[in-house]
Amino acid sequence: MATRINLLPWREERRQQRQKEFLLMVVAAVILAVGIVYLGDNYYQGRIAYQEERNELLRSEISKLEDQLQKISELKETKRQLVNRMEVIQDLQKGRPQIVHMFEELVTTLPSQLYLERVQDRGNRISISGVAVSNARVADYMTNLQNSPWFQSPDLGRVEEQDQGDSTIYQFSLSVKQASPDDQSDNNSGGGQ
Repeated sequence: MATRINLLPWREERRQQRQKEFLLMVVAAVILAVGIVYLGDNYYQGRIAYQEERNELLRSEISKLEDQLQKISELKETKRQLVNRMEVIQDLQKGRPQIVHMFEELVTTLPSQLYLERVQDRGNRISISGVAVSNARVADYMTNLQNSPWFQSPDLGRVEEQDQGDSTIYQFSLSVKQASPDDQSDNNSGGGQ
């Protein structure tokens, strides 16, 4: 066998081969890194977009719930107003026969020769003004009001004497607290215990 001697610059070729391989590896690593960065960026951009969609969905649901809460508060206010109106109507319905009884009692308690000119409701008190032929008639009227189950605590405001030619009349004003026979029976049963 013959010996072969290679006189070609093999080391130089090998170094160039290694440089090519190194450059290919660097380019492959750069491409791989760029690909990883691109995929990572796409992944995180997708996650951000997904989270923004969820946030937008939550905002829209919160907005709907706030609208519903506002409607609920409006309905509660309407309900409160309706309940107040119903209570007023019930009080009026309950007090309707009471007013008739009180006017009847005002007339029933009138002594003779005493005339009412004005009756005015002032909450739970009634202001009464009129004329009488004597102070005794005014006193009788106050006694009758005190003894009535529909009135309490008559309070004389004024009595003025006025000459009317050959006679004298007495202008008076008084106030009396409205009551109900139910209130007095409650007070009597409560006081007896």
